[in-house]
Parts: sequence; C-alpha cells; structure tokens
Amino acid sequence: MLGKGVVGGGGGTKAPKPSFVSYVRPEEIHTNEKEVTEKEVTLHLLPGEQLLCEASTVLKYVQEDSCQRGIYGKLVCTDFKIAFLGDDDSALDNDETQFKNKVIGENDITLHCVDQIYGVFDEKKKTLFGQLKKYPEKLIIHCKDLRVFHFCLRYTKEEEVKRIVSGIIHHTQAPKLLKRLFLFSYAAAAQNHAATDPRNHTVMFDTLKDWCWELERTKGSVKYKAVSVNEGYKVCERLPAYFVVPTPLPEEDLSRFQGHGIPLWCWSCHNGCALLKMSALPKKEQDDGLSQMQKSFLDGIYKTIHRPPYEIVKTEDLSSNFLSLQDIQTAYSKFKQLFLIDNSTEFWDTDIKWFSLLESSSWLDIIRRCLKKAIEITECLEAQNVNVLLLEENASDLCCLVSSLVQVMMDPHCRTRIGFQSLVQKEWIMGGHSFLDRCNHLRQSDKEEVPVFLLFLDCVWQLVHQHPPAFDFTETYLTVLSDSLYIPIFSTFFFNSPHQKDNVGRESQDTQSKPLNLLTVWDWSVQFEPKAQMLLKNPLYVEKPKLDKGQRKGMRFKHQRQLSLPLTQSKSSPKRGFFREETDHLIKNLLGKRISKLINSSDELHDNLREFYDSWHSKPTDYHGLLLPHIEGPEIKVWAQRYLRWIPEAQILGGGRAATVSKLLEMMEEVERLQEKIDARPHGQGALLAEAPLLLRGSARLSALFPFALLQRHPSKPVLPTSGWKALGDEEDLAKREDEFVDLGDV
Repeated sequence: MLGKGVVGGGGGTKAPKPSFVSYVRPEEIHTNEKEVTEKEVTLHLLPGEQLLCEASTVLKYVQEDSCQRGIYGKLVCTDFKIAFLGDDDSALDNDETQFKNKVIGENDITLHCVDQIYGVFDEKKKTLFGQLKKYPEKLIIHCKDLRVFHFCLRYTKEEEVKRIVSGIIHHTQAPKLLKRLFLFSYAAAAQNHAATDPRNHTVMFDTLKDWCWELERTKGSVKYKAVSVNEGYKVCERLPAYFVVPTPLPEEDLSRFQGHGIPLWCWSCHNGCALLKMSALPKKEQDDGLSQMQKSFLDGIYKTIHRPPYEIVKTEDLSSNFLSLQDIQTAYSKFKQLFLIDNSTEFWDTDIKWFSLLESSSWLDIIRRCLKKAIEITECLEAQNVNVLLLEENASDLCCLVSSLVQVMMDPHCRTRIGFQSLVQKEWIMGGHSFLDRCNHLRQSDKEEVPVFLLFLDCVWQLVHQHPPAFDFTETYLTVLSDSLYIPIFSTFFFNSPHQKDNVGRESQDTQSKPLNLLTVWDWSVQFEPKAQMLLKNPLYVEKPKLDKGQRKGMRFKHQRQLSLPLTQSKSSPKRGFFREETDHLIKNLLGKRISKLINSSDELHDNLREFYDSWHSKPTDYHGLLLPHIEGPEIKVWAQRYLRWIPEAQILGGGRAATVSKLLEMMEEVERLQEKIDARPHGQGALLAEAPLLLRGSARLSALFPFALLQRHPSKPVLPTSGWKALGDEEDLAKREDEFVDLGDV
C-alpha cells in the first residue's frame, strides 16, 4: 500500500493554541451543494462487499500536530474495510502511483488490520471497546501494519458519530465466526470474474504428486516416501492429507496416536541428511498403562530413524530449549510501540531514548536467537552429516519457523520467489500453522495472538539485507507479503489447517451449486499491476549460470564441495549405551517432560558452531550455495521499510537502500551498453535490466522508505524539542546549521 506522508508543520515545541473559535460548521461554508458533491470520491466496493455505516464531515488529520491540518471527507465502514473518502485533489500524480494496491487504497484499513481503537475525550486518550455511554470527539486507529489514523468527529452529526464509532468497534473488536469472514462473501460474489492462474507455478503441496516432486528435487526419495494414509483426514485433522515419512516406517504406526510422535520429513540435504519434525504425544500422567504404551511406541519409532553408524539423529527440543511463544508475543508488543507514533512531538521526544527502548523490547535479540538456532541445525546437517529431528508440542509454530530458515540458508531454490512461496506453502500452510489464531483474525483470544510468521519474515529480511544478490525477491516483496496477512480475500492466511479450509469448502459446496474458488495470495496480479510487480523482483539477483551437459558432468563433484564447508573431524561411533540414553531423552521430551540439556555437550556445540560460522564467513560468498547470516550485535537491524514507512520524519530524501539500488542499476545499465558495443549486438537483445522498474530511476527524488513513502517534493527540516536547544547553541546559530539525518534502517 502506498503511504502518504506529509512533512512539515509539526515540531517538537507546542505552538500556542489559537484564540479564534469558529461557530460555522465546515459544510455550511459551501453554498453550492453541486460543488461539494463533485469533489467527493466514489466508494469502490469489491464483489460481495456491503456498506454498513458512514459519517460525513469527518476531518482526517494529515499530520496530528499542533496545527491539526487535515482533509474533510466521509468515513465509511463496510464488511471488508474502513475507508476515508476525501478530496480527490489529494490524490498523487500518476507517475507516483505505480505501486498502488488495487485492493486496498491509501486511506483504507481492512477490518482485520485494526489493532487498537482509541477515543479522545476532553484531550484524554482512552481505549474504546464494547458499548459506549459517551462518544469521542476524536477517533484514533492503530493498525497492525503500523499505520496510525486520526479522525476528528467534532463537526460530524451526533447520530452519525454514534453509528460510525459503534460500527467500527463492533466489526473490528467483537468475536467473529469463521463462516462470517468476508473471504467467503467475496469468493461467492466473484465466481464469474476472470482470474489468472492462482498457483502461478507455486507448488501448493495439496496433492501426492507435489510431495513426490519435492522428494525428487531434493534427492530424498531413496530414504523417504510420500504417503496418502491421511487422505480425507481419516488419521488426523491437524496434518495435511499427504506428507512424507521415513521409508521403513510402517503405515499402521501413523494412525496409532493421531499423527503425534511421527517423524515428518521437511527437507533433504545434498549429502543425504534430512531435517525432520515431530509433535509430542498427549501427556496423561494418571494412565500408567497408556504412558508405557507411548514409551514403547516411541522406542520403536526411534529405532526406525536412528541406526548408527549409518543413520544418526540429533534431537532439538524447541519447546524447552528455545524461545517460548510468550517471549515472542511480549517482545513484539513492546517493539511495535516504537513505531505507532501519534504525532511529530512524540517522535522527537522519544528520539533520545529510542535505542534503549529498542533494546529493552528484545525483538532484535529474538531474531538473533532464531538465526543462531538455524545456523546450529545447518551445521549439524552440513558439517556433522547427521539428521536433525525438531520437537515441539504441535510442531506448528517454532518448527515451521526454524525449518523454513534452515531451508532458506541451505537451498538456493528457496531463495527464488517461486521457491520461497512453495516453502511457505509446505512448512506453514500444510504444516498446520494456526494463522487464524496467531493473527487473531476472529478476535476470540488475544493470548493466542503471536506474530510467529512475521518473525520468520523479519529473519528472512536480515538475510536479504545482508546478501541481496542471493535472493530473487526484494524487501518490498516481504513487506507486501506481511501486509497480505490481513487482507481477507485470500485464503492463504485465514485458516488454522488444511482440514479446516477443505471442510469449509465442502460445506459451501453443499449449499451452493458451485464450489467456492478461494484466492491464494501468490497471485500478485490481484493486488498489483505488472509495473508494480516488478518492484517485487530483485534486479540485482545473481542467477545460476546454465551449463551444458559436458560442463555439468565435470563439475558435479565441485558443486557439492561448494555447497559444503570444510568438515570438522568425523565423530567416532557412539559408545555403548548411547542409543538407549538418547531414546530415553527423546521419550521424555515427547511425553511433555522437560530436560535441562541435550545429549551433546553445550561447550562442544558452541565450539563446533563457532568454527563452522567463522570458516564460512572467511571465504567468498557463493550465492547459489550455503548462505549464513552475520549474527553479531550490530548486524541485526531494524526492518526499516516495514516498520518506519509511515513515519514522515524517518524518511531520507535521496538516501537509504533505494538510492543505492538506483545507482547500481545505472552502473549495470552502463556496463551492459558497453558490453553490447563490444559484442556488436543489436541494442536491447539479451538486456538483463530491460524490466527494471522505471520508478527506481532518479535516486535524488526517492525516499529511503520507497516505494511506500512519498516521492517527496518539498524537503523540510524537523523542529527539535526544546530539550535539545541548549546542546546546539542559541536560536540564531541553530538556524544557520544544516540538520543531520541518521538512517534508522542501519540500526
């Protein structure tokens, strides 16, 4: 979504309140009603969208500061969004709206994107919920994409204020039923609308063929097999209809405990090692007989996957030796408050303690811990040549996060856009991540709302930021993907499991003649025009060179050596009693009991990890091989484009990553032109940058938070708070100085 930031006017010092009071209502100023109606913007409704309530003569503040400047218009609420319809003259020029979202406008807020609603009563800000006895004169909406909207209702009719405020509170805060989601209204109404291929070559993993294809791609079909025992969800509603398990595992074992305690295949490494995940068995302490049965069952399972010295499995219990969901929830709750800025004064007042507030949130530390855990598992697969089994209570939160990060680091296919989308489908959608609960789409439990998927995207952004040529997609792609979590016309992020989605589809087929055609988020043409979609593709991506058969055959061994780093000394075969000890620990983990340490010595693990990490970073980066992030303190940064894009004061005109990419594109184009002259090729033939976004040209006008921030026309200097004057000198000296800007994206 294109953000509109207007800089200027607001400052750190409070201007004296004007003494003049107007008793003329703004609508009374216009004597010609025809003139007023001509300036109103038409409300565009999606198929199936219905208008619920509206209010006229609402003032939307352009920048909530002492000047209280804004635009008058109409505030409406539908069953899909909250929208402000202002003066059409405020629209941007055509050349600056190439990244316009076709579904969500600049002043639109989907109901699922609303985070908190506040009302201002006699200059006091209060949270709004439930039935109100008194209605506010100002309405403040904090969004989950970190936008902040201010609406003044002082000049609106009292009845309209009651309807619009009550309607917004009810439709955004009250618990909902799954069947009442706009997703189904849209799908039913848009049946006859032409649509492009929704899959867009993304592997959806909803058929047995998709899983077999992934096994062949990763060379895992020798040791693992795709099974259809859960077809129709006869075994477990939590698992997908098709999945992959070790070949020796009997299919009758899959249904014994409803899919719990079964090692599920995630991915195979080039050396034959595999990444697996497993959910814990339900804990019932009172039933000793059942507990003994579970222990015997797990013993047999472990003997199947752990057969030293040929097959060695290392267990990683993410439930007891890693982050908790509560840690993630608490950290993000603190972190997001840094960016939900109400006004310019608040921004500059918190500027002096911004770094301490950032550190106290622990969000960047959680990102660091996630990346470190992924590096540890990568080291086991790549250097130690052992399989890794991830353990979690339901294997649908941290397992999704860690397994996805490992694959992004180790598999270059997952760093292409199609590969990354297929990875999300496999590990998150089919992996049973509870998007409905974790995003709190139904507003049924705030305790269940944990931004695990957003944490994953933030971790991937760290890799994209550190190694741009290794990724086929841009940070803009990750940002719009995070925004799509709250757009309820796509089914991708609005179900807790594949079974829930298929079950709703069957119910709709019973009541309608045609089954609902639910859209997937991977069809980007629904949201963006082709020119805007080019900003999702990385023009600096280094594609893998295509080799002929002779070269491919001669370089096969070398390619595998490039993927792997110098191996540590091979470990000796396990001592007597190791297998039984490891089995007992695994059983304790899966039965819900907590242990303090893993089998491996923590010191030894740390030494191996440090050697592996330092060895990789000491060599030139192979963008089509293993990719490790820097995890030292200063290297973990704030994802500025997502978190700071709506704050005008944080924008840097002609600076930041956008300006750097623009200059690089200009240099690459010049190199291409010179190469074409040398090769005597016709102009344009084989040009690599022919599709590079035109908006990236002219870096002098780009904002650092492009393409979401405005292409600013009028640079403006911020007014510093009074507390900073003494350090800068008197006012005359201050006026002569140039402001110093700091790129917060490098935090």
